[in-house]
Amino acid sequence: MKDMLFAVLALVAAAGGVFSFIKYTGSEDNKLFLVIAIICIVATVALGGLFLSGRVNKNEDIHITE
Repeated sequence: MKDMLFAVLALVAAAGGVFSFIKYTGSEDNKLFLVIAIICIVATVALGGLFLSGRVNKNEDIHITE
């Protein structure tokens, strides 16, 4: 359940980052949208990393010779 929450939050942050960047490119001298876009992109990478790290099987040890 927690993994899916990270995935949904990563998608929402990505959408927010794209929206903010589009608003930044369309406006004149409004740096706030650029800052929001950068924060959303960093959040997307972090949440995506948390999602992918939770998908790794940590219970089973596999020996290198198997």
